[in-house]
Amino acid sequence: MKLFFAPGSSSLLPHIVLHEAAVPFEPIRIDEHTKAISGGGDYRTVNPLGYVPALLLDDGTLLTEGAAIVQYVADLVPGKKLAPPNGTIERVKLQAWLNFFASEMHKGGFSPLFYEGVPEQGRAVFRARLRARFTYLDGHLSLNEYLMGGDYSVADAHFFVISNWASWVDFDLSPYSSVLAHRQRVGSRPAVAAALTAEGLVPWPAKQPH
Repeated sequence: MKLFFAPGSSSLLPHIVLHEAAVPFEPIRIDEHTKAISGGGDYRTVNPLGYVPALLLDDGTLLTEGAAIVQYVADLVPGKKLAPPNGTIERVKLQAWLNFFASEMHKGGFSPLFYEGVPEQGRAVFRARLRARFTYLDGHLSLNEYLMGGDYSVADAHFFVISNWASWVDFDLSPYSSVLAHRQRVGSRPAVAAALTAEGLVPWPAKQPH
């Protein structure tokens, strides 16, 4: 398998999960701005939409969208319990978390704050959204060690990646003590450290890498 990634972006999620799963894969770095593939080539020949992540399977199948990729990887190693079994209500709850992070936190929260053209009035709207969502997550994590309860899952890796971006858009996480404790738990996992190291993100950069 080949994972196409850009350092610190949403592709860090499957990068972490692939390390958690301990399945062989080749990480291939992409320049998010030029779409150049490390070693040569244009990433748009792999994914015409040009964004990461993408996972190229050994049979030539291309998987996109982090939430789908990490469930596929988790199902390769059911014994590691990175996701509940398909067909269970717990799997649906996991999918709800993954969708929440992709839509409400990523695209509906952090993403607009990365664009210089967004006026301050608009930024205030998205910051308020993030504050409401982090408040909700902080309450949930004050009662649960992990998002799904007592067990780590790919949803926890997703939240870790999304919340990493706070420092890049000057969003203060200090009011959310349970979120910070969760980040520390997840960040201490060897697979997380391995993915961060592979992407050159130790220590975490103060600004988004280019």
